[in-house]
Amino acid sequence: MKTALVLVDLQNDFCPGGALAVPDGDAVIPVANRWMQRADVVVATQDWHPADHGSFAANHGAAPYAMGELGGRPQVLWPIHCVQGTPGAALHADLDQRPIARIFPKGTRSDVDSYSGFFDNHRAGDTGLGAWLREAGVGEVWVLGLATDYCVKATAIDAVSLGFRVRLITEGCRGVGLGPTDVDDAIASMRAAGVEVV
Repeated sequence: MKTALVLVDLQNDFCPGGALAVPDGDAVIPVANRWMQRADVVVATQDWHPADHGSFAANHGAAPYAMGELGGRPQVLWPIHCVQGTPGAALHADLDQRPIARIFPKGTRSDVDSYSGFFDNHRAGDTGLGAWLREAGVGEVWVLGLATDYCVKATAIDAVSLGFRVRLITEGCRGVGLGPTDVDDAIASMRAAGVEVV
């Protein structure tokens, strides 16, 4: 059974100086580089939004981090980030990209957000990551990246739902932390879903 390391959204906009910087986000890059050496397969997810994306507060005339709605569901309205083809959407320069077998873009449709590396938030669109991992003979998935309380959580829980054994590499994760317990709550949710926290 092969292991796959899934690097979640290790992009400039989520690191210090970026449009949606996760506190201490760049600290996960050396951790990612280390863990790549241990996995049989390495893949990455990449937020890849059109400029008119419905999760952007500016597209609603709202303040960043306000609650809104997208596709009939509650939606945090984010600062504009990871717009297709911009430097902010690029993977962090210190990330060793040589071992990455494939990059899976997500959030490419303007009318639905996509936290998970596997599905959009309505679970209607599929990135192809699950099928690709199966084709590669992967049975165990290790997850790290940004941010713990959103895209990492969704990716890990979806991986469990697809039948993979899933481990969360906590040293390689950082959270947005809009609420004081959001990161702890996210880890608890992952544990409850069957994710092994290491």
